Amino acid sequence: MPYFGSEETVKELKRALSNPNVQADRLRYKNYITKVIRYMTQGLDVSALFMDMVKASAKVDIVQKKLVYLYMCTYASDKPDLALLAINTFRKDCADPNPMVRGLALRNMCNFRMPGMTEYIEQPIVAGLRDKASYVRRVAVLGCAKMHSLQPNTEIDGIIVNELYALLRDPDPVVVVNCLRALEEILKDEGGVVINKPIAHHLLNRMKDLDSWAQSEVLTFLLRYHPRSDDELFDVLSLLHAFLQSAHAHVAVATLRLFLHLASAHPAVQADALLCTSAPLLATCGAASRELRFTGLCHVQQVMRSQPGLFGTHYKCFFCGYSEPTYIKFRKMEILVELVNDENVALVLEELRSYCTDVSPELAQAAIAAIGRIARTYSEKCLDILTGLLALKQDHITSAVIQTFRDLVWFCPQSTAAVCQTVEACVDSPQDSETLLWLLGEHGEQISSAPYVMEGYIDGLKTELSSAVKMELLTTAVKTFLCRPAETQDMLGRLLHYCIEEESDVCVRDRALLYYRLLQRGVEETRKVVTGPKSDPSMSVLTGRQEEPISQWASTFNTLGLLSGRDLCLQTAVISAADQPSNSTGKELLPDVTLSSPNDTEEEISLSLGPPLSHETFEKMWLDLEILHRQTLGSPRPRTAPDTLQAALQLVKIQTLAFTPGDTVLWKAYIYTRSTGTLILAELLQGDPQAPGSDESLVVSVKQQPVNQHAIRGFASILKSVLQTLNVDSS
Repeated sequence: MPYFGSEETVKELKRALSNPNVQADRLRYKNYITKVIRYMTQGLDVSALFMDMVKASAKVDIVQKKLVYLYMCTYASDKPDLALLAINTFRKDCADPNPMVRGLALRNMCNFRMPGMTEYIEQPIVAGLRDKASYVRRVAVLGCAKMHSLQPNTEIDGIIVNELYALLRDPDPVVVVNCLRALEEILKDEGGVVINKPIAHHLLNRMKDLDSWAQSEVLTFLLRYHPRSDDELFDVLSLLHAFLQSAHAHVAVATLRLFLHLASAHPAVQADALLCTSAPLLATCGAASRELRFTGLCHVQQVMRSQPGLFGTHYKCFFCGYSEPTYIKFRKMEILVELVNDENVALVLEELRSYCTDVSPELAQAAIAAIGRIARTYSEKCLDILTGLLALKQDHITSAVIQTFRDLVWFCPQSTAAVCQTVEACVDSPQDSETLLWLLGEHGEQISSAPYVMEGYIDGLKTELSSAVKMELLTTAVKTFLCRPAETQDMLGRLLHYCIEEESDVCVRDRALLYYRLLQRGVEETRKVVTGPKSDPSMSVLTGRQEEPISQWASTFNTLGLLSGRDLCLQTAVISAADQPSNSTGKELLPDVTLSSPNDTEEEISLSLGPPLSHETFEKMWLDLEILHRQTLGSPRPRTAPDTLQAALQLVKIQTLAFTPGDTVLWKAYIYTRSTGTLILAELLQGDPQAPGSDESLVVSVKQQPVNQHAIRGFASILKSVLQTLNVDSS
């Protein structure tokens, strides 16, 4: 055999294919055709054999025809004059008695990407739609979409569309699914395939005949159908219920998404559907495929936004495996933090502690941060673990522990003394200087060595490269001076002198000048400016994160948006608003609440939902703003379940951030809403703490940004009406 790639190779193949003796021997002829295909796939130009290969397609051997068809589709665009010969061959084979030959010829003819092909393939496709063989019909249906893609700007053929809609009732399930795909492609400019009641019910009844991938696709198409009555709705849900526990995870998840979509007005039905699908979701989290495992974890995490206790008994399923990739371990640790309760906290903390010494610094720091989040509820147990980690003297571990301490003293002020005592032991080897300095400045009066640690930083200031550390050192020195002036006065003077006279960084110099001029005004003036508000100790008794309505995330369930890791709450709200029908039968379940003011009948109060606030954002804003309105509502705390109170407030567009347990003596709740572009924050408190001997009436304290007194009064009136209604119902 000549050298591969030379012209002699093509010439020898051409002589062999045109040799009558070779053509008479079926096996030799087939071997030479196989060689042509092999050379073609390896990159050798064998287009000169086009005419000989067209002749080879006249044989009845199915395998040989398939090889020849592959060759002709590859080189048809290079030989447009000879391609007509191939088209005639395909059209002839479309009338072959063998259905496999008919389907094979039709499929390859539709793969030709040449101008003017529509007039040649239209008649065979229409004939294929009415063929007796299901395989030919499958190919013909997909051929309709390919034919449309050749000329996308032409007018849609109504005959083809009607034929495809008629084939939705074909006895072959693959033909049915192919029709949906083809119609979606052809009608994409008009909104895609239309799913009406007869089509929807027919697809639901055919679900059991479809394979798993077809079932998943049909369930996605059924999202476009809205039952017209509750009776029809529950009939549809009854047909779908069996697929919630499908052995195929993608079918179970697609069914759950359809359940959540259809039962949006029935939260109890949605909760039951989530419970039924918990087993397939857990099975997905343990799948062999890493990608499938990660997808399952993302879906579990999204479900827990509304049902945080659904997977509580299965917390061990989210323990990390040694060989798992880091991105899966991160996701599992996030889930474990949400699943912690009184029964499993010891085991979960023990598991997270083992991750803190992982060889990956990123994973170890993430595990320490997870322990810090649990410490907001179980401070004592977590502090013991974090203190023990400091003894390891590992740079990345010490840095992560100090950052965790910073967050802990802010969210749990009652743990400040224990944290300060622990920080005393690690100041000799600080790794996160900025965070350590913040702790020394905020709680320097409780850390005996704070001035001396700070003096070490001041002595090494000339070698410090970070401007952020220098500015934090200035703030820490001033705060420490305000609480321990005798020990700090000299070093503060040296620090200010260096930063003002010798420092080249403009930001650091300006910060030093600010503090210098403040100190000239007096210590008390400086204290008012520098000393910020302390964390509110009452925030530590609040429960965990708020249970979100399922409707806030249902539209992104089982989509790629879920895997991006971004906060999609705002996007979900926009999509949900856009999907609301405009007719009277599709009114919003939570319409805008309006209240006319008795003193000004022309103004109206309109409350609305918006992007949810995190606990950190709410607390920061609450501490920064001043109380603008305080009012006794004249009704006690409703003796209803927390879910009932939250649902009632949600109905009037008031979000519940957190509330204390029902058996707490001093009951309080934090709520917020929006009104005409302003954000309203409020605290509900049982009994006025400033009025001795007060009764059990609830007191509301309102803060707002920007200020709108009319909106505040309207909000208080709406809140009062809701609470009075709940008290009447409970009695």
